[in-house]
Amino acid sequence: MKISTVMWPMSSWPEMGDLWRRAEDLGFDTAWVYDHMAWRGATPWYDAYTTLAAAGAVTSRVRLGTLVTSANFRHPVPTAHAAKTIDHISGGRLRLGIGSGGTARTSDSGILGGEEWSPRERADRFAEWVGLLDRLLTEPETTYEGTYYSAREVVTEPGCVQRPRVPFVIAATGPKGLRLAARYGSGWVTNGRGREGQAPQDAVRDQLGGLRAACEAEGRDPAEVKPLFLTGFTDEPWLESPAAFADLAGRYAELGIDEVALHWPRPGTDWDADMAVFEAIAAAH
Repeated sequence: MKISTVMWPMSSWPEMGDLWRRAEDLGFDTAWVYDHMAWRGATPWYDAYTTLAAAGAVTSRVRLGTLVTSANFRHPVPTAHAAKTIDHISGGRLRLGIGSGGTARTSDSGILGGEEWSPRERADRFAEWVGLLDRLLTEPETTYEGTYYSAREVVTEPGCVQRPRVPFVIAATGPKGLRLAARYGSGWVTNGRGREGQAPQDAVRDQLGGLRAACEAEGRDPAEVKPLFLTGFTDEPWLESPAAFADLAGRYAELGIDEVALHWPRPGTDWDADMAVFEAIAAAH
């Protein structure tokens, strides 16, 4: 199982650069960063894509990614342009986590104003967004007129370092989102939340079943879409001790999870943890 970490874009440079180099030294497969304009009132909060470009310049091995790029405030054209640039800066180490974003009341889209989207419109926008981003990163020139997004004679050559494009890791639990993951994703991400009262491992088991069904419907081998579990959103003691981590990682590996992402300890918050335990877990894997 791969072990990755989620960084907090809250420290100024060069301190933040030191943290990204430390993540690489600890041996994490990928260092992810949230893509938000704000995080539950936390300040300062720096831009994900700018941070990844800087991180790509000061590291050489660790993979870098958004977990996840929020389609509710980014347009596919500048997103593709930034992603391609970061892939070149990092020498082909970018992974692009993508999600539909939350509701306007609780997420970045509320900062921009406007009417809140219905669940159906949010799903339709996300499907169009992902499809257009795929085209922008794979085709030499793209012109597109959709219901929600457009692109006119966008030249993307020479394209990404990674071919045919940077890999997509798609966050989704509903049928339409899982079909997107099956169609476009090299990975799929879940945080273990399911129906009210449902245990996290049961929720993930059900979601993985939905992903497999979506892959079959798309004519895709489910083994090609690697599942990632984002920890920290359930009451499971992932960072209580190396033994607790090993136990949980083993249980999720049996379910089919390929990668686990741990939050970098953030003192004084719900994301706090013993740094010695965190480092021991990284060293053991």
